This record gives sequence, structure tokens and C-alpha cells, in this order.
Amino acid sequence: MAKKTEIDMQKIMEIYKKVGAPGEPHKLLAKQEGSWITKSRGWMEPGKPPVESTGTCEQKMIIGGHYLQQEYTDDMMGQPFAGINILGYNNHTKKYESVWLDSMSTAVYFFEGPASKDGKTITQECRYDDPVRGPSVWRSVTRIMDDNTLEFEMFITTKGGKEEKMMEMTISRKEGVVRKAA
Repeated sequence: MAKKTEIDMQKIMEIYKKVGAPGEPHKLLAKQEGSWITKSRGWMEPGKPPVESTGTCEQKMIIGGHYLQQEYTDDMMGQPFAGINILGYNNHTKKYESVWLDSMSTAVYFFEGPASKDGKTITQECRYDDPVRGPSVWRSVTRIMDDNTLEFEMFITTKGGKEEKMMEMTISRKEGVVRKAA
């Protein structure tokens, strides 16, 4: 009986090793390591002009190249803002998964979703009970334009079913900062 258990454990460990190894999607994330400048526009109310701001984003791979940690700093409506996103690719589900935390909330936001065939557009969704708008679905779209430019959009759909754009951000690599080879 002990031999069967050892064999089963070996098979189990092989499966976990295979799905736990960083692959091509992780290499794509690693290309984002470095220092970035953010330019954001956010819509607080439909039909009103957007609020614009400029900030920074420091990105680095963590835990042996499994996840991309993104640390954002900005100014939102005259208040300092900080946010951290941990983004990874789940080899088992074939989806990107992320966790967002920020200084304007005590909530933890869980996002997941697929990438386009070329891997350069990641679309994720999060279900969240928004304290102002009630139960909502948030949809984020990240486009990798090139090695030095990312575009990000965030949308919200509330109980009424109408999707609204909440924000858009252009994320540009700081000039003079050399990207580490993946």
C-alpha cells in the first residue's frame, strides 16, 4: 500500500510542478518590470469632465517570476493615493488573475479574465458591492501597446445594466530607464 501512495504523490507533485512553472505569459509580464509614469483621467459622474492626474508605477516580478507586483502612487481629487496590484497568469485555468488593494478602501478586489490570442490585451472582471452604486461588475482592459507603453481602462456596470467608463490611464516607461531583459 505504501508504494501506491508514493507513486500517487509523485504524480501529484509532477502535475503541480508543471502547472506551477512560469511560462510565456509570465515572460510577457516580466517585460513590464521597471519605473513608469501614469497619466489618468477619471469620471466621477457621467456627463461631467474627467479629473486628470499624473502618478508613478513601480513594477517588479515577485515569488520566482510567478507574479507582477505593481505599486501605484497618484493624487486623487487632491488626496494622496496608493494602490498595489498583484497580477499573475494561472496556467491551470488559462486566465490572468489579480488582487487590487488601495488607500481609498478597505476592500480587496479580485479580478480574473483571459488575454487576447497574442497576449497583448488582458480583460478581467470583478464583482463588488460598491458602497455608492451597490452590487457592480467592474471590467478592466489592459493593452500592451509596446515595451514602453500600456493603456488601461476601467468600466463599471451597476444593477441597471448600463456600463460606464470610470477611468483610463496611459502608463509610459520612464525615459532613461533600461528595461531588464526577460
